[in-house]
Amino acid sequence: VQLVEAGGGLVQPGGSLRLSCAASGFTLDYYATGWFRQAPGKEREFVAAISRTGSTTSHADSVKGRFTISRDNAKNTVNLQMNSLKPEDTAVYYCAASYAYYSGGDYLATQTKEYNYWGQGTQVTVSS
Repeated sequence: VQLVEAGGGLVQPGGSLRLSCAASGFTLDYYATGWFRQAPGKEREFVAAISRTGSTTSHADSVKGRFTISRDNAKNTVNLQMNSLKPEDTAVYYCAASYAYYSGGDYLATQTKEYNYWGQGTQVTVSS
């Protein structure tokens, strides 16, 4: 069982990045998924979440209108499109999966304690 993030890197302020998260060893169809981030010296914080059906999403106020979470269950992946990046977006970004088979298709998980599996993280640095 593994989640692997990709797509991080160095980008200038105002630029864009697209993070992807691929699941192996299990199917994401039964899982609500989300993205979190952790900057040096800070706690891990919620960025965005999407229900297992993709019917509902939630984004933190700090990224609303700039970031968009999506998923492709056929490819067993979750993505995070990040536009208009700011220096304060610099952090390690983690994807996570929350088992939601018995929950409604609209179930969202926004807290770290709700998640069962985590990726290893990918670094995003926004700097000129």
